[in-house]
Amino acid sequence: MIYKISFTLLIFMSFSINSLAQTAIKYPVSKKVEQIDDYFGVKVADPYRWLEDINSDETKAWVAAQNKVTFDYLATIPQREQIKKRLTELWNYEKYSAPFKEGGKYFYFKNDGLQNQSVMYVAESVSDKGRVLLDPNALSKDGTVALSGLAISEDGKTMAYGLSSAGSDWQEWRFRSVESGTDLPDVLKHIKFSGASWTKDGKGIFYSRYPEPDEKSKLSAVNYNQKLYYHKIGTPQSEDVLVYERPDDKEMGIGASVTEDGRWLNIVVWKGTSPNVLVYFKDLSKPDSRIVPLVEKFENEYSLIGNDGATFYFKTDKDAPRGRIVSIDVSAKDRVWREVIPQTAETMEGVSFINNQFVVSSLKDAYTQVRIYDKNGKSVRSVELPGIGSAGGFGGKQADTETFYTFSSFTTPPTIFRYDMKSGKSEIFRKSDVKFNPADYEVKQVFYNSKDGTRVPMFIVHKKGLKLDGTNPTLLYGYGGFSASMTPTFSISRLTWLENGGVWAMANIRGGAEYGEEWHVAGTKLKKQNVFDDFIAAAEYLVREKYTAPKKLAIQGGSNGGLLVGAVLNQRPDLFGAALPAVGVMDMLRFTEFTIGRAWTSDYGSPKIKEEFEAIYKYSPLHNLKAGTKYPAVLVTTADTDDRVFPAHSFKYAAALQAAQGGEAPVLIRIETKAGHGAGKPTSKIIEEAADIYGFLMKNLGM
Repeated sequence: MIYKISFTLLIFMSFSINSLAQTAIKYPVSKKVEQIDDYFGVKVADPYRWLEDINSDETKAWVAAQNKVTFDYLATIPQREQIKKRLTELWNYEKYSAPFKEGGKYFYFKNDGLQNQSVMYVAESVSDKGRVLLDPNALSKDGTVALSGLAISEDGKTMAYGLSSAGSDWQEWRFRSVESGTDLPDVLKHIKFSGASWTKDGKGIFYSRYPEPDEKSKLSAVNYNQKLYYHKIGTPQSEDVLVYERPDDKEMGIGASVTEDGRWLNIVVWKGTSPNVLVYFKDLSKPDSRIVPLVEKFENEYSLIGNDGATFYFKTDKDAPRGRIVSIDVSAKDRVWREVIPQTAETMEGVSFINNQFVVSSLKDAYTQVRIYDKNGKSVRSVELPGIGSAGGFGGKQADTETFYTFSSFTTPPTIFRYDMKSGKSEIFRKSDVKFNPADYEVKQVFYNSKDGTRVPMFIVHKKGLKLDGTNPTLLYGYGGFSASMTPTFSISRLTWLENGGVWAMANIRGGAEYGEEWHVAGTKLKKQNVFDDFIAAAEYLVREKYTAPKKLAIQGGSNGGLLVGAVLNQRPDLFGAALPAVGVMDMLRFTEFTIGRAWTSDYGSPKIKEEFEAIYKYSPLHNLKAGTKYPAVLVTTADTDDRVFPAHSFKYAAALQAAQGGEAPVLIRIETKAGHGAGKPTSKIIEEAADIYGFLMKNLGM
């Protein structure tokens, strides 16, 4: 393994016995106010409600004071700078995306190594390096303006692209000539949770937007009344045509896509984060055609794969919780759904329609398998992948005979393959050059039983030759929600943890979709405790099998995973030595009051419904802290411009946990500036944060 011995020695030698002891930390004063809310007769105090006003001078002063304590503490950790140095070395390699094709041109992203944002290129052929089409790094000095949406017209002449600032979900869309690389005058604003879909003639796009927000409350205000519009290139946004809206329900969101042949507009209506949607279509070949309903109840997932004339192909979980492919003739008087590819033992994740064949990506025990089928649903072949890992991509047009995909695993950096749809052969197109030796590490998948006997998979990664003596510092990661499947992927920051003797584990707990919709539903609403039980059982397995001990075990999760860490920490503070809740949903009684939080009731339930309130209140991280409890070391992370999970969740939780802490372990909050929920975060900020996190773990786990 290519490894800096001096790095290990420096970390090892810089520690003394005294450095393992925590020094008393004087936390900033977090005042308490008299705020009592009544939930179905239950009186609930909310003494840190004032921290929800993140623009007040008082909250800003609190943020500055907390950051000073946190960064002063982190600055005393001797490993921190060495970790940052090693991370920078590892991160500094060329990174590419798989190319995609429009109008005979190839488009791809490249990062030279340490660029804050990846740069978009356009090339005339697959072997041509091409030229820069869009460099987001030139849009801001600190790299906090990021490309957040992209659509190329079918003729390859015009690019629509969305930009977001400081990690915000709000986007501003612009248009650029691919030939000249210059922007057109068109600018579209007030866009959130929307893509763009070009018409066949390349004259305009369909997109969705919200009413103009109040700038003062833009970060926190609840988002309602999304509408679908058509924008014609060369006209002002004020002249955009309203295509579809749902005034009957302000919570509904709307998206749309134009079929490859340009004839049909597929309209999808969503509500919450459930995959269940409504589906409508419109015949674009007839200017005055009406919008026709196809699916009119929020009961199942329907994801459009493609079409063959009036025959539409959908991936659905109707009567198939692990997914199947169905078709329907939308021109027929009596429209009938026909099964094309039935449900299998594996969970269907994604489907492409290339070379008049279906490319189906599925999960088998949380790792990718890919199979090709013909249009009639007959199996053609499997795609041979390099091993157990994750494969993504497989994009293209219905008539294309080539496609590209990227494969990675815990010990395999992203490798891009070019796949011949006719011969079934894969060849390496681009390979990452990360300076480490994969053979030095071992990956295994284990299965353990949760509290109710459910069998749960978990991946474990560590250096070869690990002794199972209960002394290994271990980091357990989880998510468990919103149908998000956790699959094997490569991480530079994780590599530094492994290099220094850490064990890394990822539990595929319920709430995700590793085993289909049933696995997801088993971790939602009144069954959310299953998620926490699964995660606790994973930790107990690691201790029982002598990978680690509680004082050496840390837990990590972000967003819904931050909620997971907070809830589990409250339920079993004795089981962990450190915890890393990131951008978490911590106040489960008020998550519906901010930004898009009300959409999460499909997973969490609603605090405004008595039965669901009772379930939520039992595990809400903010409301289940107990004063005087000896909590392990905690580093809460969030960002001041997070408009997905409002940062007040983390503010209030950190204040409450600092007040409740009955032990000597530190409770700190790291509040990033000009960074949102995570998307588009500059490389420099990613490295800084990772160095702080792993430095914190090394100090508090006594490494």
